[in-house]
Amino acid sequence: MKIQECMWLLSLGLIIWILGTIYYAYAGHRVLETTPARYWVSFAISPIICAAFCILILRWRHIAPSNWAVAMLLLAIPGMVGEAAVLSHLGTFMPRIQEASGGRYGAFLFATYAVVLGIAEFATLRSAR
Repeated sequence: MKIQECMWLLSLGLIIWILGTIYYAYAGHRVLETTPARYWVSFAISPIICAAFCILILRWRHIAPSNWAVAMLLLAIPGMVGEAAVLSHLGTFMPRIQEASGGRYGAFLFATYAVVLGIAEFATLRSAR
C-alpha cells in the first residue's frame, strides 16, 4: 500500500474512534448498564457490525485482500491507543458511564477489535494461498 493510503486509513480510524467514543459517552450507559440479555445481544452484534463496516471501507478503497491485515490494523490502531486513555480515565471521558462498567466497556472493545482483526488476518492468509 502507498503511504497516502496508509495515512488515509489512520485518519479514518481516528475519525471512527472519535465518533464511536462520543456515541458511547452519551449512549453507552444504555448498552453497558442494562439487562444482561440486552448487554449480551449488543456484545454479540457490535463486533459483527463493526467488521462489516470496516470490510466495506476496505472494499470501497479497493484494498487487495492480501493487504487487509495491515489495512485493518491501520484503522484500529488510533482507537486502540485512544481507548487506553479513555479506559484509564473513564469518569472524565464518559461521565454517564459508572466506573464499575469500565470492565464491560473494555470487554466490548476487546471483542470488537478481535473479531475485526481476526477477519482481516483470515482474509490476508486466504489470499496468500
